[in-house]
Amino acid sequence: MPLKRRSRGAGGYPFATAPDDLSEPVVWRPELTAVTVILDAAPEGFEAASPVDPRAIGALLADQAGIEGRHVIVADAAGEHRLWLRDATPGRPLAAIIPLDKDFLTRIASLLRFHRRLLGRAPGPLPRGWPLTAYRLARLDLMLRALDLRREGATYRQIAAELGREDATKLSASDWKMSAARSFVVRLVRDGTAMMNGDYRKLLRIR
Repeated sequence: MPLKRRSRGAGGYPFATAPDDLSEPVVWRPELTAVTVILDAAPEGFEAASPVDPRAIGALLADQAGIEGRHVIVADAAGEHRLWLRDATPGRPLAAIIPLDKDFLTRIASLLRFHRRLLGRAPGPLPRGWPLTAYRLARLDLMLRALDLRREGATYRQIAAELGREDATKLSASDWKMSAARSFVVRLVRDGTAMMNGDYRKLLRIR
């Protein structure tokens, strides 16, 4: 199936893979992904700074070039490294850019991991909260299933049954209205709708 036209949309950088196939790593906009290490040409006088060849560091899970530079995801058993090479000129001495934003500490931690990898040392674990925990992934799965069913016209009670709350079908109207199962499904649909409308970008931030 050919790729559809790429879109920047609310999500960020054009997908490295088709949006309906996220089985491979996806390149996200670096300002939304605090674990991305930002590299640019070193200032004048810092000619001794090291250049970076991502292919010499490890296998590339994604490699996307554009007018904004080169976006790369480098494989690592301890956790991938996401790089934005604003100046991708081969052999050019590079410097790291650390925006002074609320993700400052996460950006520093990611840079230190990458620097240790450059030195041939163990980089250490990814910053806490990245990637998503198994619990968050499981809830997101329920959220998306509930949202899909609701958009197809299912009632909250039908959604509860589809998600494994079979007892919901046996409750009286008054008991169902006050039940924990209904509250759970309503929250799933509400949160799924918010995610669809842009809140999914929060998943890229460290929790």
